[in-house]
Amino acid sequence: MTEGKVETICIGTRTGERKLPVAAAVFRAEHGIEGDAHAGPGHRQVSLLAAEDIAVVRATGLPNIRPGDFAENLVISGIDLGRLGLGSRLQVGDNVVLAITQIGKECHTPCEIGRLTGECIMPRLGLFARVETGGEVHAQDGVKVIKHISRERVQAVVLTLSDRCSRGEAQDTAGPTVAKMLEASLNAHIYRLQVLPDERELLVARLKHYCDGHSIDLVVCVGGTGFGARDITPEATREVVERLTPGLDEAMRAASLRRTPRAMLSRAVSGIRGRTLIIGLPGSERGAQENLEAVLPALGHGLDVLRGRSSDCGRSTTGAGHAS
Repeated sequence: MTEGKVETICIGTRTGERKLPVAAAVFRAEHGIEGDAHAGPGHRQVSLLAAEDIAVVRATGLPNIRPGDFAENLVISGIDLGRLGLGSRLQVGDNVVLAITQIGKECHTPCEIGRLTGECIMPRLGLFARVETGGEVHAQDGVKVIKHISRERVQAVVLTLSDRCSRGEAQDTAGPTVAKMLEASLNAHIYRLQVLPDERELLVARLKHYCDGHSIDLVVCVGGTGFGARDITPEATREVVERLTPGLDEAMRAASLRRTPRAMLSRAVSGIRGRTLIIGLPGSERGAQENLEAVLPALGHGLDVLRGRSSDCGRSTTGAGHAS
């Protein structure tokens, strides 16, 4: 079990500004640090930086960097935060448990912190976490990695769209089957397996949430792709994606057409938003399985390209999945 310690705890009353060090702080479950501006119901309740990364900044010409200058809540030493992926968990002190929910962040405009420090390393090296178990933390308290999810693993979310399943009138079997296939074939970590009603605005919000705020590599939407009046998954997906990936949809429909002519009725849409791939699958367990099997041989490489690990899409990789 990897162990380190809390070097400093910092709190700020306003977002986008430096935080100030304190000797101790109270962490509240599903809320954050009492008195800190980032506390609340969201997933970025606590921010973390490695003491070793801050030391590098000091050594490269900014020796006067102080705790809290990057708006970090916790500075931790002795743990390689750069190896922790989403879903990893840290025990801080005796009781507090933090779940890693986001890796880095995107700054759309230069912030005050960047102007004052020369470079804000939080977007590049910071981690964000949700408080799962609350308690009091003091500077110099120990930190343990109690669950390690490798940064190398594909991070996936599976969303099942079904009014009946969301109301508890039917059991979702397709979503769990898809999740197991992704785990087995891509070594994916399933960050979230969720059932939603067939509501377009809700799905759009969820897709943006996972693509823009969680460092998710792959979102699979299961269901809502047919001719029914409530089948809104393709429309929601088109509203969110920035680039369509028609080859995936063509391959899935072609594979299903070999089994049933009804496959041509599928309106499933796939595409890319930022660095996240969104794939649409049918709502039946068998249909979802058949469609996903059709694209799995190429999916690992496509995700590697999105993650910046490969740029050659033309080379043949027979049976290539994602190795990590």
